[in-house]
Amino acid sequence: MTTQTEAPPTEHHFPCDNCGADLRFDPGERQLVCDHCGNHQSLAGGPWTRPQIRELDFEAALNKTLPAMEMEETRVSKCPNCAAEVEFDPDIHATECPFCATPVVTDTGKHRHIKPRGVLPFALDEATARVAMTDWLGRLWFAPNGLQDYARKGRRMQGIYVPYWTFDADTKSAYTGERGTVYYETRTVMRDGKRTRVQVPKVRWRGVRGRVARFFDDVLVLASHSLPKRFTDALEPWDLDGMEPYAPEYLAGFRAEGYAVTLKEGFVEARQKMDAIIARDIRFDIGGDRQRIHSVDTQMQDITFKHVLLPVWLAAYKYRGETYRFVVNGRSGKVQGERPWSAVKIAVAVILGLVVAAGVGYLAAMNQ
Repeated sequence: MTTQTEAPPTEHHFPCDNCGADLRFDPGERQLVCDHCGNHQSLAGGPWTRPQIRELDFEAALNKTLPAMEMEETRVSKCPNCAAEVEFDPDIHATECPFCATPVVTDTGKHRHIKPRGVLPFALDEATARVAMTDWLGRLWFAPNGLQDYARKGRRMQGIYVPYWTFDADTKSAYTGERGTVYYETRTVMRDGKRTRVQVPKVRWRGVRGRVARFFDDVLVLASHSLPKRFTDALEPWDLDGMEPYAPEYLAGFRAEGYAVTLKEGFVEARQKMDAIIARDIRFDIGGDRQRIHSVDTQMQDITFKHVLLPVWLAAYKYRGETYRFVVNGRSGKVQGERPWSAVKIAVAVILGLVVAAGVGYLAAMNQ
């Protein structure tokens, strides 16, 4: 078994070569910029190297025999409310959880994990993401006006890299089932006291068996529990073709969440997605008008994976004792979030509806 040596906690700091202040990654310019002196530094100009994105062996990871170079250790703060583990700057000792706005006193907790192999860099800056969020809120007529104003004037949004797994697999599936062919029988029935001939559909079933094969590439699985899955699923699709080999400078000025869904747990969900697609392939292979699947035996080979980071702009607002979260796809600007309801607006809408209904009823009565 390969011995995994302890590594010091990873900190993503890139000093400006002009003034020494920390650089940050600018999504618009796709460069590292210094907010202190205005210096710009090309990503290609740093001392880091960029290997090709390489998949890792799934079985080796389960058996904990990945090379030590594929592991890293980061310092994280853990939220006592939602349990999110987010990398933090060691110079900061108190902050708020970006996922639920709970006050957090940072500690020196360590998170040892598989290194990211790919990163989808932010394409939208914070100002653009805020516009997308406020426009989305503006379309929610039943949202409280106070929350909309608070969101527009509130704190800056947090740029967070959210962890995902991707899985590849070569599959071959043998199946048994039935193919149904629809045909029609003519029958005579009584309708309105008259005998009428009608066509009644029937299905003729025939047993079938066969094989289908499919190679799955980058089956995406969320590796976080910090955001409701319905939010992150609704942010899809992600342009994974824009994935870059992981380089820590993309994280400069942003934060990254550690994965909470284990590799084994992630593959269970990936397998469910694969099985659904295999079932669709089988139905297509059976053909006919109807299909029944009785058994499927899938053999999987060459299962590989990678840990990747995808960009999300996040805002968590506490308003009148309630926490509202909004997430923006850092590439496309697509927005999802908690849908707040204004009791006053709902009451007004109900009253207006009753007034309109009464008016329509009155006019109908007058015309009779």
